[in-house]
Amino acid sequence: MNEVDFLVIGSGSGLDVANAAANQGQSVAVVEKGPLGGTCLNRGCIPSKMLLYHADVLETVERADEFNIDVEVNDVAFADIVREVNEDVQGSAESIRQGLSSSPHHDLYEGEGRFVDKRTIEVVSGPDEGATVKAETVLVASGTRPAIPDIDGIDDVDYLTSTEALQRETPPDHLVIVGGGYIAAELGHFFGTFGSDVTIIGRRPNLLPDADAEVAEAFTERYADRFSLHTGHAATSVSESDGTVTVEARPYEYGEDADSGEDGKAGEGGVDAGVQADADPVRVTGDELLVAAGRRPNTDNLDVEAAGIETDAQGFVETDEYLRTTADGVWALGDVVGEYLLKHSANHEGQAVARNLFGEDLVPVDYTAMPFAVFASPEVAGVGATESELRAAGRDYATRTYQYDQTARGSAMKANGFLKAIVDLDGGILGCHIVGPEASNLVQEVVVAMKAGSGSVQDVRESVHIHPALSEVVQRGFSGQFTRGDVDHSH
Repeated sequence: MNEVDFLVIGSGSGLDVANAAANQGQSVAVVEKGPLGGTCLNRGCIPSKMLLYHADVLETVERADEFNIDVEVNDVAFADIVREVNEDVQGSAESIRQGLSSSPHHDLYEGEGRFVDKRTIEVVSGPDEGATVKAETVLVASGTRPAIPDIDGIDDVDYLTSTEALQRETPPDHLVIVGGGYIAAELGHFFGTFGSDVTIIGRRPNLLPDADAEVAEAFTERYADRFSLHTGHAATSVSESDGTVTVEARPYEYGEDADSGEDGKAGEGGVDAGVQADADPVRVTGDELLVAAGRRPNTDNLDVEAAGIETDAQGFVETDEYLRTTADGVWALGDVVGEYLLKHSANHEGQAVARNLFGEDLVPVDYTAMPFAVFASPEVAGVGATESELRAAGRDYATRTYQYDQTARGSAMKANGFLKAIVDLDGGILGCHIVGPEASNLVQEVVVAMKAGSGSVQDVRESVHIHPALSEVVQRGFSGQFTRGDVDHSH
C-alpha cells in the first residue's frame, strides 16, 4: 500500500487542488480511469465548443445574403473537422498524462478507483489494477456521466450520448434528440447546421427550462423555426428496425415534484407520474437517436459508503459550506457535488478547497453571481435569479427588457435577441438574462458588477461603454424605466 498526503479521484478541476498540495510540499496521488483532464476537456466543454464554432462559422456564411453578399459553400469536410478537434483534445489529455507521469511530486494511478476504507482507495481496473493508496486527505472530484432515462426498449437500441456524438464523423440524416436542456440545444445546433434534420423531444413546455422563462420561450420559438419540436412530451418507448429508430412520446404534465431529467442533476427522466399515459402518443423516426437527458454522478462506482461519505437521493456527494464531506478528511468538488454542473463552477470550487486546506481560516464557498451560457444559436446566458424564482419567493423586483437591434451594432448585425435585467426596488441587480449574439460575453459585465462592484445598476449605467459596440445592449438594458414585477405576497 502506498501512503500519501493528498489523493484526488478525477483529473479535472481537482488537479488544481492536487497541484496546490504539491506546491505545499505534500506527496500527491491522482486516480483517473479515463483520459486525463476530466469531462470538460475530453467529453464536454472543450470539444463541444470547438465543434460549435465551426457551426457558427458556417451559419455566418449562410446568412451572408442578408447583407447583400453572394457566397456559395462548395463543400464541408465534416469528418476532418471532427477528427481535428478530437485529435487536439487527445493531445491535450496526453500532455497532462505525461506531465503527471514524469512529475516527482505526483503519483498517477490509471484505472477505476474504489473506496475500501476511510481515505483508502483500491484501483479495481485499468493499467494499475490492484494498487492501493491511502491518504491523509482525499478529494472526490470524479464528475458525472450521461444519464439514461427509463424508456421502454432503450437497452435494445443503439443510441448516442454526448460522448459519442462529439466523435461522430458523419452527420445523421435525421437526428432524434431526447432531452430539452443545453446539451440537446447545442448538439441540435451543431448537427442541424451541418445538414441533419433534427427532432427534439423535451418534457418541459420550453427548451432550456432552467433559463428565465421569457428567454426560454424566445429560444424555443427560434428553434421551432429550425427544427421539429415536441416540447411538453416525454419519451416512453423506443425501437429500432432496419436502421430506423422510432421514438414514442406522450404528453407530460410537469409538476413541482417532477425532476426535469434534462441536463439537470439526476436526469432520471422517462416514464413517471408526469406522463399522460392515456393521451395519444407522438411517433418520431430517424436514423440516429441522441439521449441528452441529464447527468448522473459517478459515486455509484466509488463505493463511497465504505468511506462514510453520504450522498443525496440522486447520488450527489453531500458537503458542507466549505466542501467537506461527511467523512473526516474527505472533500469534494465539481459535478459530483451537483451544485452547478459547470466547469467554471468546478474551478471556483477548486480554489475554495485549496484555500480551505492550506489557508489559515475556513471560508465558505461563495456561489454569488454564478453565470451560465448555452452556445447554441441563438446563444443564451444568464446570472442571478430568474423572474419566476423571485415571484415564487414573494420578493419585490422590477424588470427591463431591451432589444439588440435598438443599438447601432445590433442593428448592423440584424441581431434578433434581447437582454432582460432584473433589479430590486433599491436598484440592486438580482439577475440578468440574455438571448442573442455574444450572450456569453455580454453577461460577464453583469457578473463583475454583481460580484466585484456594488451590485447596483449604477455600476453598469455609469461605466463608459464603447460606442457603437454590442456592449451597449447591456448598458441600455440597465438604463431607463423598469417595470415592477407582479408578486404574490399572500404566502
